[in-house]
Amino acid sequence: MNDLPSFCQCEDFVQFCRELVFKDQIAMIYPRAFEAITSERILLSNGVSVSVPKATPLFKAWEGPPPGDTFGGKALLCHEGRPAFAELVILWSFIDVGWEGAWIDSFGGRRLKDYWPDPVYQTVPKEQEALLQRLTGAGARPWDVYCWSGSAVVFAEAKRQKRDSIRSTQVTFLERALDAGLGLESFLIVEWSML
Repeated sequence: MNDLPSFCQCEDFVQFCRELVFKDQIAMIYPRAFEAITSERILLSNGVSVSVPKATPLFKAWEGPPPGDTFGGKALLCHEGRPAFAELVILWSFIDVGWEGAWIDSFGGRRLKDYWPDPVYQTVPKEQEALLQRLTGAGARPWDVYCWSGSAVVFAEAKRQKRDSIRSTQVTFLERALDAGLGLESFLIVEWSML
């Protein structure tokens, strides 16, 4: 128990964490800003409507000098004093609470963990990459951020409020994932707005 931070060392907290463990998987713990507070209905191609968990964080705009390439004009946000795109804010926030992951550039085929001063690539472990490959292609594009912790996975899609919506290729990806046995808890729509 000494390896735990001091706030985690009480027996009640340790017991609570033990109870979260089931089927070799730890219950999904999201960063506070990305806890689902609502859901979004998505109509699947078979006519079934599903409710995908949705978080609605408010991000601070980057006020420093432009860092360079803005990936085609993406909004620059501030995350802990450094510039970021929404996808990186999501990724770094999940990493901060113990997940591993990557920003999936579905058009360039890159798996990124940073972007400035030069893109920094993330090696995705074989098992997680195999899952991603099974779910993509033939009209299915992955969601923006792919995180994993043990056997748990989360696919998060960044959508700026009132400016963006889920695309048909992302619905196809969701359908493939559900068909492969993933649950809706493995998906998160992040409908963000900016201060």
